[in-house]
Amino acid sequence: MILGLILLQATGVANAGAAIGAGLAIIGAAIGIGRIGGSALEAIARQPEKINDIRSSMILAAALIEGATFFAILVCILALIL
Repeated sequence: MILGLILLQATGVANAGAAIGAGLAIIGAAIGIGRIGGSALEAIARQPEKINDIRSSMILAAALIEGATFFAILVCILALIL
Protein backbone atom coordinates (compact mmCIF):
# COMPACT_ATOMS: atom_id res chain seq x y z
CA MET A 1 0.00 0.00 0.00
CA ILE A 2 2.70 2.48 0.98
CA LEU A 3 4.86 1.45 -1.98
CA GLY A 4 1.93 2.09 -4.30
CA LEU A 5 1.48 5.61 -2.89
CA ILE A 6 5.19 6.34 -3.28
CA LEU A 7 5.14 5.17 -6.90
CA LEU A 8 2.02 7.24 -7.60
CA GLN A 9 3.68 10.36 -6.19
CA ALA A 10 6.87 9.68 -8.15
CA THR A 11 4.82 9.42 -11.34
CA GLY A 12 3.21 12.78 -10.62
CA VAL A 13 6.62 14.38 -10.11
CA ALA A 14 7.89 12.82 -13.34
CA ASN A 15 4.89 14.20 -15.23
CA ALA A 16 5.46 17.65 -13.79
CA GLY A 17 9.16 17.47 -14.65
CA ALA A 18 8.42 16.44 -18.23
CA ALA A 19 5.92 19.28 -18.62
CA ILE A 20 8.37 21.82 -17.21
CA GLY A 21 11.12 20.47 -19.48
CA ALA A 22 8.95 20.79 -22.58
CA GLY A 23 7.95 24.32 -21.60
CA LEU A 24 11.55 25.38 -21.06
CA ALA A 25 12.55 23.89 -24.40
CA ILE A 26 9.87 25.88 -26.21
CA ILE A 27 10.70 29.09 -24.36
CA GLY A 28 14.40 28.67 -25.16
CA ALA A 29 13.66 28.06 -28.83
CA ALA A 30 11.40 31.11 -29.02
CA ILE A 31 14.08 33.31 -27.49
CA GLY A 32 16.74 31.90 -29.82
CA ILE A 33 14.71 32.33 -32.99
CA GLY A 34 13.69 35.83 -31.91
CA ARG A 35 17.31 36.81 -31.41
CA ILE A 36 18.24 35.33 -34.78
CA GLY A 37 15.49 37.32 -36.48
CA GLY A 38 16.44 40.55 -34.75
CA SER A 39 20.11 40.14 -35.58
CA ALA A 40 19.28 39.30 -39.18
CA LEU A 41 17.19 42.45 -39.53
CA GLU A 42 20.03 44.55 -38.11
CA ALA A 43 22.49 42.94 -40.51
CA ILE A 44 20.17 43.50 -43.48
CA ALA A 45 19.72 47.13 -42.47
CA ARG A 46 23.50 47.61 -42.41
CA GLN A 47 24.21 45.72 -45.66
CA PRO A 48 21.10 45.44 -47.85
CA GLU A 49 23.09 43.86 -50.68
CA LYS A 50 23.75 40.75 -48.55
CA ILE A 51 20.06 39.99 -47.94
CA ASN A 52 20.13 36.55 -49.64
CA ASP A 53 23.17 35.34 -47.69
CA ILE A 54 21.77 36.60 -44.39
CA ARG A 55 18.34 35.12 -45.05
CA SER A 56 19.71 31.67 -45.87
CA SER A 57 21.94 31.69 -42.78
CA MET A 58 18.99 32.79 -40.64
CA ILE A 59 16.75 30.02 -41.98
CA LEU A 60 19.44 27.40 -41.43
CA ALA A 61 20.05 28.52 -37.83
CA ALA A 62 16.31 28.63 -37.08
CA ALA A 63 15.88 25.11 -38.52
CA LEU A 64 18.66 23.79 -36.30
CA ILE A 65 17.09 25.38 -33.23
CA GLU A 66 13.69 23.94 -34.10
CA GLY A 67 15.20 20.49 -34.62
CA ALA A 68 16.81 20.56 -31.19
CA THR A 69 13.53 21.78 -29.70
CA PHE A 70 11.53 18.98 -31.29
CA PHE A 71 14.06 16.47 -29.95
CA ALA A 72 13.72 17.94 -26.43
CA ILE A 73 9.92 17.83 -26.61
CA LEU A 74 10.06 14.23 -27.85
CA VAL A 75 12.25 13.27 -24.89
CA CYS A 76 9.74 14.91 -22.53
CA ILE A 77 6.84 13.07 -24.16
CA LEU A 78 8.71 9.78 -23.88
CA ALA A 79 9.30 10.53 -20.19
CA LEU A 80 5.54 10.87 -19.78
CA ILE A 81 4.85 7.59 -21.55
CA LEU A 82 7.57 5.52 -19.93
